[in-house]
Amino acid sequence: MKKIFKVLPLLLLPILILSCSSVRVAADYDKNATFNNYKSFAFFKTGIDKAEINDLDKRRILRAIEAELLNKGFTKSENPDLLISIFTKSSQRVDVYNNAWGWGGWGWGGWGPYGGFYGPGWGWGWNQPSVSTTTQGQLFIDLIDSNKKELVWQGMGTGYLTRNMEKKEARIKEFVSKIMEKYPPEIKQ
Repeated sequence: MKKIFKVLPLLLLPILILSCSSVRVAADYDKNATFNNYKSFAFFKTGIDKAEINDLDKRRILRAIEAELLNKGFTKSENPDLLISIFTKSSQRVDVYNNAWGWGGWGWGGWGPYGGFYGPGWGWGWNQPSVSTTTQGQLFIDLIDSNKKELVWQGMGTGYLTRNMEKKEARIKEFVSKIMEKYPPEIKQ
């Protein structure tokens, strides 16, 4: 039974890692909107300028949205049917793990020259926690009817962000792709 408790964290680690790499998405829409009538788009500069991310990431997001809409048959226009806006949120997650399985780990309070029976010292310590931080981000993509100036569809993606510059563009494309899979909504008749 004790072996199961020692092996269980190792078995759950791959599941945890895989679940952190995915993007969770949701969408909401106006049930009275006629999505078949929307054929063209433009970016809503006023809304995009308010997004609290750096200009490089904004351009990456906008390029990814543009590619997705063009793939869906939309055209970019000066007189669009839809205006596209974005906004973002992020939060830090701090995890503290107690990694002292079995006899403890290297640190203070163990069997060093002044540790153990002689008082605190260096050597094998007990309950040495490790701390990790991750950033969870949310990307909202708003589609606004340009004639009515009303929000008709909103997609949201939530997932963990990377600080690795090489992987950042791929992660942004993944966020946008997963969100835009929800557009147009499947309206049940």
